[in-house]
Amino acid sequence: MSQQQTLKQSASFSGIGLHSGNRVNMTFLPAPANTGIRFRRVDLEEKPEVEARVEHVSQTNRSTSIAKGHVKIQTVEHVLAAFAGCQIDNAIVEINANEPPIADGSAREYCRLIQGAGVVPQSERREPYKVTAPIELRQGDSVMAIFPHDGFRITCTSADKAGRFTQHYSLDVTPESWLKELSHARTFCFYEEIEYLIKNGLIKGGSLENAVVIREDAVLTNEPLRYPEEFVRHKMLDILGDLSLVGRPIHGHVIAVKPSHGSNCELARLIHAQMRKPLEAVQTFTPPPQPEKEKSPSAAGGAAGADQIIRDGATLDNMQVMQILPHRYPFLMVDKVIKIEGNRVVAVKNVTVNEPYFQGHFPGHPIMPGVLQLEAIAQVAGILMLRQAENFGKIAYFMSAESVKWRKPVRPGDVLTIDVELTKSRGKIGKAKGTCLVDGEAVSEADVTFMLVDR
Repeated sequence: MSQQQTLKQSASFSGIGLHSGNRVNMTFLPAPANTGIRFRRVDLEEKPEVEARVEHVSQTNRSTSIAKGHVKIQTVEHVLAAFAGCQIDNAIVEINANEPPIADGSAREYCRLIQGAGVVPQSERREPYKVTAPIELRQGDSVMAIFPHDGFRITCTSADKAGRFTQHYSLDVTPESWLKELSHARTFCFYEEIEYLIKNGLIKGGSLENAVVIREDAVLTNEPLRYPEEFVRHKMLDILGDLSLVGRPIHGHVIAVKPSHGSNCELARLIHAQMRKPLEAVQTFTPPPQPEKEKSPSAAGGAAGADQIIRDGATLDNMQVMQILPHRYPFLMVDKVIKIEGNRVVAVKNVTVNEPYFQGHFPGHPIMPGVLQLEAIAQVAGILMLRQAENFGKIAYFMSAESVKWRKPVRPGDVLTIDVELTKSRGKIGKAKGTCLVDGEAVSEADVTFMLVDR
């Protein structure tokens, strides 16, 4: 097991977006341990970020897009492949458009950025996920599988529907083999696909400067092919980038036939599900707590309760939430917690017509007050701080809110999803970024600061 790595300094690159055709400025920035890879849209207000995680994949037609609320980043796979191949665990990618610059259609320029910035180890350990059992899937013409393996290997066969330019290649992927054997492979398409892509608003920035075009038996390119099997090697580059959305390095042998971004991301989801199974099994087979007399949250839980209740992979029902938070009707704004993952918690509030505030806000036109959505964010942020054993049983006092936005009304019958990430924790002071969503659409957001005090 080795150490996590990030960049030594920032590095920038400018170019054209493949699908948008827009001019894009991109900067790679160092990031703290356990940050992962995040894309930051500096062209949008508040510079929102989207984590490169499989749960944020929003579209896989000809490229992989990720989104969070209203924020979307397109064509992320080549940048992700560069980070994964070079074993960069933590970095921020700043862009001023909705997709990174395509460069020459490969990952070569991104690797040069990483090499120019330099790589530094971090204090936290890198923890690859070792595939424990075979996973197989079939999606359209694509067949994908992954098997247990000591390292990370890709074996791939690529071909179009007519069987043209069928290529096969297999490689143990290491930083050295990645740079030499895969990173230079350019994206490609078949000539007859171009009209469809243009009609669907894609490849506005495409040219022979950043793609190889296959027309019947001819290869159209502005330079000779970089590898004898450049097409299948680019497919492997895409696989590496898409599978990095699992959020951890993978140890396994991937076997792919006619892969696509859709099948790559579906395999990533299945790997992620296998990775979570031990956590779910522990949760499923843990015996229910023995009945006991009602105690205060601090007496019932204690430091041991923090470890057992607020843990990665756990979900919390209403009774468990009330063991952690001191709030009660009508001011408890969290019904259950559906995800706990590192410094992030996702919770749910069912907004019913019986909420007492609807009587006066407003009669005949009930709307959930924005300040109560802000309170929900603060309560979920408090759960994050209380996760630390030494903080369990304390009260989180709401101190301030910044960058508050209320985007859409929340009405009776809505299910409010509260997605909060702890951004800073020092002593008893915590800061968090929260977003409230209804049906996947952001309705409010804020950065909150709070302080823990004894009960």
